[in-house]
Amino acid sequence: MNKQPLHITNGSSLTKYLLELEFSGDILTWEEMLCEGSTFVDIDSEAFFKTRKAFFASFYQLELDVYAFKDELKKLNHSEDYSEIVLWFEYDLFCHINMIAVISLIQQKKISLPIYLVCSGRIKGNKNLVGLSELSSSQLIKHYEDRILLNDDDIKLAVSLWQIYCGIDHNLFKPFIVKSSSFKYLSNCLKAHLERFPDSKSGLNVLEKNILEIVKNNTIKSEHHLLGYALNYQGYYGFGDIQLLRIIDKLSLFFNIDKSGYTLNRKGHEALLNQHHFYSEINNKMYYGGVSNADFQFSKEHNKLIKTNLNAY
Repeated sequence: MNKQPLHITNGSSLTKYLLELEFSGDILTWEEMLCEGSTFVDIDSEAFFKTRKAFFASFYQLELDVYAFKDELKKLNHSEDYSEIVLWFEYDLFCHINMIAVISLIQQKKISLPIYLVCSGRIKGNKNLVGLSELSSSQLIKHYEDRILLNDDDIKLAVSLWQIYCGIDHNLFKPFIVKSSSFKYLSNCLKAHLERFPDSKSGLNVLEKNILEIVKNNTIKSEHHLLGYALNYQGYYGFGDIQLLRIIDKLSLFFNIDKSGYTLNRKGHEALLNQHHFYSEINNKMYYGGVSNADFQFSKEHNKLIKTNLNAY
C-alpha cells in the first residue's frame, strides 16, 4: 500500500478547503492560538493541556476542548502510516508560534519523516499579505507543488525558538531575527513579538497604539467597524476576532463613544504622544509563553526588552 502525506493545517477553514480540493492523505487540524497565554515545552502532556485550559478559561471564558485536541494529536502516533508531513501555516505571528510548536512536537515524538512547509504571504500582483484560505484553488495547489523541505537546521531552529518562547528571556529571540532559514517571514514575526510587549514610554504595545491611530485617523461608527479596521491593518500578527475584541475592550478608557461613533479622548491623545505610561490603567495583562507582559517592556531606544521597574506604575 502506498503511503500518503499527513497534512497539518492551521485551522478548520483550511482543512475544509483541502478536503474540497481532494488533497490525498490524512489531515490533522491544529486548533490552538499559542501566541497568547502560558505554554509548556512538552506539548502532548497533561501539564500542557492543564496550562492551556486554565488560560482560555481565565482570559476568554472559553472551555478548551482538550479531548478533541488530543484526538487530533493521536494521528502523530502512527507516523509509520505516512510518507511525509506537510505543514500549512501562514506568514503571521499567530501561525508561526503554532508552527514552531508543531515542529517541536514532531521532534518530541521522535518522528523521522520528511517535513515540508506550505506558507502563504506575499503574492505577485497583490499588495496585501494573503492567507492560505484566501488563495484561489490554483494558487493553493501551486503553493503545495512548491512546498519547501525543511532541513535539519530549520528543524533545530524551530525547536530552539519554542524553548525560548516557553522560557522567561525573550531577548534570546534577537539573534534569530537576522538568521537565515527556510522560514521566509520568521524575522518579521519575531520583531512583531517583541513589539507587543508594553512600550517603555507609553505602556501600550504596537497593536494597542495602532488601534488608537485607527480611531484618530478614521470615522469609526461602531465596535464592529473598528474591529474590521484592526483585523485588516494589524501587519504580521494574524490575530482573530476574540483577541482583537479583548484589546479593544481594554482600550475603552481612551475613547469617547456615543451615537456618532468612536473618537479619542484626552488620554487617547496623550497615549499617542507618549506623555504618560498607561499600562496599569489598561490592565491588559497577558502571558506570552513563559513570560508575562507585566515583567518586561519594549524599549525602542535599545531595541530590546527591558525589565519592568515594579515601582514605576
